[in-house]
Amino acid sequence: MTSRIRNLTFDCADPARLAAFWRDALGYDDPVEQDDEGAWIEDPSGARPNLLFLIVPEGKTAKNRIHFDLQPDRPRDQEVQRLQRLGSTIADDRRKPDGTGWVVMLDPEGNELCVERSPAEREQTEG
Repeated sequence: MTSRIRNLTFDCADPARLAAFWRDALGYDDPVEQDDEGAWIEDPSGARPNLLFLIVPEGKTAKNRIHFDLQPDRPRDQEVQRLQRLGSTIADDRRKPDGTGWVVMLDPEGNELCVERSPAEREQTEG
């Protein structure tokens, strides 16, 4: 027997805001649901894990031990700009002149994520 990831859980101060950011960033179709303890986004198909956002009293104090690497369906630079419009900020720019590399970003509560090249960009630089 095996297990599957049902929820990816974020500790946060503003669950509804962070859930809305990730819903829009990842293109989940359903609305953000919430109660007194937090908020969540579900993928009704079950193809992707649910995202759960729980209120905690303490703030983020260190680098995440796990983070998302996003591979956009559009050029990486366009995705970086889109995520900035949604409330993300650039923490470290690792793009290289030859088109390789990635961008380290922070979501609205400071959780790290990386934006990689799109499949089309990978194809151009790898072959």
